[in-house]
Amino acid sequence: MSTNSINGEADTDQESLIIPLLSPRRSLINSTSQVAIVGANVCPIESLDYEIAENEFFKQDWRSRGKMQIFQYVFMKWSLCFLIGLIVSLIGFFNNLAVENIAGLKFVVTSNMMLPKRFGMAFLVFSVSNLILTLFASIITAFIAPAAAGSGIPEVKAYLNGVDAPGILSLRTLVIKIIGSISAVSSSLFVGKAGPMVHTGACVAALLGQGGSKRFKLTWRWLRFFKNDRDRRDLVTCGSAAGIAAAFRAPVGGVLFALEEMASWYVSYMIFFCRWRSALLWRAFFTTAVVAIVLRALIDVCLSEKCGLFGKGGLIMFDVYSASVTYHLIDVPPVLTLGVIGGILGSLYNFLLDKVLRIYNLINEKGVVYKILLACAISIFTSCLLFGLPWLASCQPCPSDASEACPTIGRSGNFKKFQCPPGQYNDLASLIFNTNDDSVKNLFSQDTNSEFQYSSILIFFVTCFFLSIFSYGIVAPAGLFIPVIVTGASYGRFVGMLVGSHSNLDHGLYAVLGAASFLGGSMRMTVSLCVIILELTNNLLLLPLIMLVLLISKTVADAFNGNIYDLIMNAKGFPYLEAHTEPYMRQLTVGEVVRGPLQIFQGIEKVGKIVHVLRTTSHNGFPVIDEPPLSESPVLYGLILRAHLIELLKKKAFVPTPVPTGTDAFKLFFAGDFAKRGSGNGDKIEDLQFTEEEMEMFLDLHPFTNASPYTVAETMSLAKALILFREVGLRHLLVIPKISGRSPVVGILTRHDFMPEHILGLHPMLIRSRWKRLRIQAPRLFKLF
Repeated sequence: MSTNSINGEADTDQESLIIPLLSPRRSLINSTSQVAIVGANVCPIESLDYEIAENEFFKQDWRSRGKMQIFQYVFMKWSLCFLIGLIVSLIGFFNNLAVENIAGLKFVVTSNMMLPKRFGMAFLVFSVSNLILTLFASIITAFIAPAAAGSGIPEVKAYLNGVDAPGILSLRTLVIKIIGSISAVSSSLFVGKAGPMVHTGACVAALLGQGGSKRFKLTWRWLRFFKNDRDRRDLVTCGSAAGIAAAFRAPVGGVLFALEEMASWYVSYMIFFCRWRSALLWRAFFTTAVVAIVLRALIDVCLSEKCGLFGKGGLIMFDVYSASVTYHLIDVPPVLTLGVIGGILGSLYNFLLDKVLRIYNLINEKGVVYKILLACAISIFTSCLLFGLPWLASCQPCPSDASEACPTIGRSGNFKKFQCPPGQYNDLASLIFNTNDDSVKNLFSQDTNSEFQYSSILIFFVTCFFLSIFSYGIVAPAGLFIPVIVTGASYGRFVGMLVGSHSNLDHGLYAVLGAASFLGGSMRMTVSLCVIILELTNNLLLLPLIMLVLLISKTVADAFNGNIYDLIMNAKGFPYLEAHTEPYMRQLTVGEVVRGPLQIFQGIEKVGKIVHVLRTTSHNGFPVIDEPPLSESPVLYGLILRAHLIELLKKKAFVPTPVPTGTDAFKLFFAGDFAKRGSGNGDKIEDLQFTEEEMEMFLDLHPFTNASPYTVAETMSLAKALILFREVGLRHLLVIPKISGRSPVVGILTRHDFMPEHILGLHPMLIRSRWKRLRIQAPRLFKLF
């Protein structure tokens, strides 16, 4: 059977393009279980199976369901969406409250020590606090749940594309993601909590969908309705939407983010099945609506000052630009410039982050100790910058018309005192010696055009740009959304300061547009980002400007490289199927890519052969054929999954002679026996033992074989097969011969057979033609700009 692995057989000058960021190279020998970097560790990965196995057992079980069971199934889907929204909103509020109070306490203590000019002790407390929080986050991540490292968005995006990596949606990952994110963000590392919230929402949805966690003895029978990848995929999509909604209080933006960025495979599938599209869209919208309502209720509690030190920050602070906005034709050129700058800086940001992650991987390969030491080194370096850079800024006199106390001491605000004398403030400290959320608030704030100096904004931008790159790859939960927003807002405000009186727009509005341009240039989303920013700023009048900035920044950045999450997935080695096909795929047929050896079972097969094949291969799907006397000539009957074979062997549904058993075999099984195990914890063939007598017996595979698998002729183009494979959500695609008289099946295409690394490894000549075409097209492309 063909599940071909990825291998770069290209020239050394093209290796960085076609070999993922993995220490061991993948061999050309086919293996179903590939490897990728999940979180911070190299792990085997599998593909998800969205296809319904239409066998006799499934049909009988489906016919036996009554109206009450169908109603219960639909009711549980909506109930789970409600639970996902409720739990994710509570987690999001708790995360924000914990970060604001832990970080707030740290800044209060540090600021109080600076009042009597005990600067050395203040720096020691600040840096040691950050180091302890970073060390705690990195230790629990490295030793308990390595899959919790990083943003989690690339892993969830790969999951929704059909990639199943171990541990990414487990209970352990969920707990460490929450605790580690709070600790990492509170440690003043330049990381965000929005990405981890998306991963958290996906984990909550996956755990509810599988009825809890059997390993930790937290299971609920009444939740075990969705023991298949198709239903779990829908729930995880709703969970990721709830994560964005909880992070930004953006329910509509969360839905659009999940459908535009996370479930890109599913969107193309839903184009063909509008009924499913409507159902998932409504459930996702319902989930984020629950999040919005719960957060609104909890925020009212904080407005009454019952949430501790910085309880009014975080989720509330994004309602920052509600003033009436007026703009004219003269304001368009600076806005266009912001879009171009955002595209160039966004592509540069993605390029540098990709290179840094590759360097970090070389360090992480040396062991857990090196991962933790790297995190600690980044923490110390960050603390030195955050405490030292404000000394470069000169103190400014407090404005007489300030809307809040100036200077602010021991709390959030626009006017940080830092080392300044009474009546003055340090504008750079107001940005850099603060939480990321409060930095965004200060940058977005209106009527503060004279509050920041050119040098302070420029220093802050350079610091944010590089610190966010260096902080992301450590072994701790770390998001990119907030750092990208802060970085974009800083250069946006700088452009507004340069334009000055030549524009009617407020500097705070330029900061909003700068954040939008950098988000578009780095993450390459348009519709969802536009709505998220509108919901953040609570101002619909910004819509035309934000749309313009996003379109320009994305167009410019696309000329250089891919979006940040695609680059990370490629670096991690996830076999992600893109929506488009490469031109060279039109030149190849599936018969030229599929590889053997092919393992085939007879419709009635000897137990000994089944056990031998399962123990000596790692394939997950096997063609089943009928030969005389069961048929006049060899014919393909269908496809049977590895998990179903193991279940048949486990129940020992054997017969002494090779005769069909028919429906009599159904008495030994229930529908739940063939359901997907949670978190990939299925039975293994190595755990089953058989006597010599049993090994000589037979299994009738007909009732449990998918009799209608998707098949393609060996002469079909690879591009056409990829479209079918991706849009239907297949795990196995059978290749049959064009001419009868040969074997009824040529091979099996899996996800890895469509990877460019595998195809170019089989056909190296395509690499040269591919590079030649790129060299011809590149000058034409850049002439557009």
